[in-house]
Amino acid sequence: MDLRHLRCLVAIVDAGGFTGAAAELDTTQPSVSRTLAALEDELGVRLLRRTSREIVLTEAGERVLARARRVLAEVDDLVRDATAGGGRLRLGHAWAALGAHTVELQRRWAAEHPATELSLVRTNSPTGGLAEGSCDIAIVRTAPEHQVVDRRFAELVVGEEARACALAADHPLARRRVLRLADLADHVVAIDRRTGTTSPQLWPPDRAPVFEDVHDVDDWLAVIAVGRCVGVTAESTTAQYRRPGIVFRRLRDAPPVPVRALWWRADPHPAVPAMVGLLAQVYRG
Repeated sequence: MDLRHLRCLVAIVDAGGFTGAAAELDTTQPSVSRTLAALEDELGVRLLRRTSREIVLTEAGERVLARARRVLAEVDDLVRDATAGGGRLRLGHAWAALGAHTVELQRRWAAEHPATELSLVRTNSPTGGLAEGSCDIAIVRTAPEHQVVDRRFAELVVGEEARACALAADHPLARRRVLRLADLADHVVAIDRRTGTTSPQLWPPDRAPVFEDVHDVDDWLAVIAVGRCVGVTAESTTAQYRRPGIVFRRLRDAPPVPVRALWWRADPHPAVPAMVGLLAQVYRG
């Protein structure tokens, strides 16, 4: 099986038949028939049923077509990335992008670098999607003991963010405007150990709260909204994830969260230096 088999199936369905598919693929109708037959032989299933009036996808054909479209879209995207050079810069993040600074970053980048499109990508990984190939540069805020040490990546602290407590709107502590870490010691604190900013080390061992593990920001918000847990997070989350039923309160005595930019040390995207500089400017501003 190769890409031409998948393109042939998609062309037949989109064109409504073998004749139209042959014109779209710039080949002959017998060639289209042979290519489809080869795909069906490779998969061991029938993908299309021909009637006197139309061509109908089988149940297996429906599943294969959906996957084929996704595969071909990914391949086309890969080709665009490879051939566009500096035409697009993907900025990855695990939770919040730049919080309240996100729109400013997007507008300034568009004004100062119009030839390079900026795309924001959320990937729940300790490297913000960098190791997975989802982005060219990432913003990470992981707790120190969970930070990824990988010599393939270069990094720079571009700013700091204060911490806040997230609570259900009807939580007793929500009546207060400012809290301390000790106020949370008798509550259950939700933490994401892979990509979150909060860890048990924020509290002294004898006054540490109970912790509940979650897997990403959506899980974190869900357990807080129902009052099962409270949360501690960077201020960017308070701007990025305003939700009904959840309030944020400033934490007076919590240390700030370093915001780090992470990128490939070897062969970085050409626009990385400009992005790192702009990130630092936005946080300083």
